[in-house]
Amino acid sequence: MPHTQLTLKQLFAHPTTHNIHWRDVVKMFEGLGATTEETKKDHLKVKLNGKEMTFMIPRHGHHTLESNDEIGQMRRFLRECGCAPADA
Repeated sequence: MPHTQLTLKQLFAHPTTHNIHWRDVVKMFEGLGATTEETKKDHLKVKLNGKEMTFMIPRHGHHTLESNDEIGQMRRFLRECGCAPADA
């Protein structure tokens, strides 16, 4: 399974997994065709399929997604962009 699809599947897993590395999330968005831009305020702006969303970049030694809210935002954004896995 390509790494992009594996990360996408992890994001939509139930129960929610919190060991998804941030760098894998960025690579997943780019693998789906998104443009990404890191802003000065530690955020990542993602543009995908005509939609745009900004996510907070984990800092202070945290390199994985830990917030259920952030994972939920990513799930909603990916669904709106038509990129959710078929079984999600």
